[in-house]
Amino acid sequence: MKRIVMRAAGLLLSALLILNLLPLAAQAVGEGESKQATILFTHDMHSHLLPAPKEGGGEFGGFARLKTALDQQRSTAAAQGLPTLTVDGGDFSMGSLFQTVYTTQATELKSLGAMGFDVTTLGNHEFEYRSDGLAKMLNAAMESGDPLPQIVQANYTTPKSRDTDYNVVKALKDYGVTEYTMIEKDGVRFAVFGLMGKDADDCAPMSGMVYEPIETAARRVVAEIQAKEDYDFIVCLSHSGTNKDPAKSEDEQLANAVDGIDFIVSGHTHSTLSAPKIVNNTIIGCVGEYCNNLGKLTISKDAAGKNTVVDYQLIPINETVADDPAMAATVAGYKALVEEDYLSRFGMTFDQVLARTPFDFTPASQFAIEQEEDSLGNLITDAYIYAVQQAEKGKNTPPIAAAFVNSGVIRASFPEGDITVSNVFDVSSIGSGADGTPGYPLIDVWLTGAEIKNVLEVDPSVGPIFSGAQLYSSGVRYDFNMNRMLFNRMTDPSLLLTDGTRKPLGDGKLYRVVTNLYSSQMLGLVTEKSFGILKVTPKDAQGSPITDYEDYIIHLPDGGELKEWYAVATYLQSFPPEDGEPRVPVRYSGPEGRKTRIDSLNPIELLKSPNWVTLLTLGIVLLFTALIVFIVYQVVTRKRRRGKRRLVKSYKSYRG
Repeated sequence: MKRIVMRAAGLLLSALLILNLLPLAAQAVGEGESKQATILFTHDMHSHLLPAPKEGGGEFGGFARLKTALDQQRSTAAAQGLPTLTVDGGDFSMGSLFQTVYTTQATELKSLGAMGFDVTTLGNHEFEYRSDGLAKMLNAAMESGDPLPQIVQANYTTPKSRDTDYNVVKALKDYGVTEYTMIEKDGVRFAVFGLMGKDADDCAPMSGMVYEPIETAARRVVAEIQAKEDYDFIVCLSHSGTNKDPAKSEDEQLANAVDGIDFIVSGHTHSTLSAPKIVNNTIIGCVGEYCNNLGKLTISKDAAGKNTVVDYQLIPINETVADDPAMAATVAGYKALVEEDYLSRFGMTFDQVLARTPFDFTPASQFAIEQEEDSLGNLITDAYIYAVQQAEKGKNTPPIAAAFVNSGVIRASFPEGDITVSNVFDVSSIGSGADGTPGYPLIDVWLTGAEIKNVLEVDPSVGPIFSGAQLYSSGVRYDFNMNRMLFNRMTDPSLLLTDGTRKPLGDGKLYRVVTNLYSSQMLGLVTEKSFGILKVTPKDAQGSPITDYEDYIIHLPDGGELKEWYAVATYLQSFPPEDGEPRVPVRYSGPEGRKTRIDSLNPIELLKSPNWVTLLTLGIVLLFTALIVFIVYQVVTRKRRRGKRRLVKSYKSYRG
């Protein structure tokens, strides 16, 4: 009986203790309760303020439609009791005629503010007009007095030369650009920081900024946030990107390397993720380029810090979404400014029809995916030569032997139908010249025949390795075989004359070559990108190496720079008319034999015209093979000798 009483007293005491501890447990859960929020996001919108035709029909993009979609999603989240953060992952500029007033009107950044974006970051294309252009844009945005998003950037705000780039230092400070920012929405606290990836830095050769590795910067910023801030979610606006190849997927590597990031908006590579990636408790989202989609993530974090994707959507921005009237009026005003401030210099208008194409060129989504000739590249390089010839008409200038363009500067394509001034600018939209005005100018350089061959070798050997390095040409032709030795894949190069005949390239002879300012700098990097194997040194007409490519910009008769987009526009206008408007010739509907891919395993095809790389490799292989044969011979010989010795020792003579 006594034992029963004691057990009952023990159970009663335990119950009382549990009841006393329940409020403390409840308080602990309250302090670490789960948090939930909606994040709306974009990236790589590239000045696509207006809708554009979609491959296969319909339209995509446009800021007036995006504004409507944003308002709808915010209302939906509010009805569910969810706070909403709206962010952008950079490259909000450069990609349409609206960028021509980037430095004076800041149309893209002001549009983000008008649409209610809370935060954005800087992509490589925000530096397209160099650091001074970025400074002018930020100043124009601030002077407007319009609502603007906050800008975060943690690893790309230090100029290589503080003295010469003082303007951008001051503008970044005046605007209030910081490594991270804290934003509270309905009691939920977001820490948001921004990064620029390595490939993005490589794509901004004239930015003038010091690059800090993203993992180093992210660890520093996340540690500071965790030490100093009261936050619920850490959001990274990373202009670095994802890739099917894990070795090139910078944001997946970032998530693996740095703990504590809840969500990465992954820009730069124009990737589209229909389902998010989850790496090391970090959610990664991508919506594609050019305002095709609005991303929506509803995220929940439990008391232990584990993230859960409650909802993830890519909301199409297309013709089914109505325009927001106020945003549509704002965009129309910017369009009028583009015509007045920029196009009037060229005597053109935004929607002016230049020519008509009776066929589709390769869609932008498929362009340069395969290593092959493309008629759009053919048309652009032909336009280079035509426009330079027109600009130099009446002058005693040397003939142009060839023209080159790399795939990285071709940003759009021409579908069947009318081709407008706006369409042409979209194709060749990036960059600026020495005059600071939009559009890369054309330049001329001189290369030896041997160097032209090395440039052609870049196409099959370097093009598949480095994005944007595939080459298209006018005035030359060649074959290539992807099964041949690296840096010896190109064969049978020659000049291709206008009548279709071929002419050998003289290795020591100098030839005049035309390209755009960006591609010319790429030519200068051929030696580096090929690890010193393919040597190319752009020269002047006297054969002296060029140190400043801007000294060789080609100018129009009025003194203005000959922009590559204007070269294409005037070339289209030169085509013979049909039904009253210029018609793109049918020869541009397919390849013309300028570069022919022959992926043969025939030993003759693999070994013909060997250069020193192939000969050296063959020599090493033969030497290695001979060494193996020698070793095998020695081993077999020794075994035979040992066998004979054993046979002699084991024989005994017969004694009768």
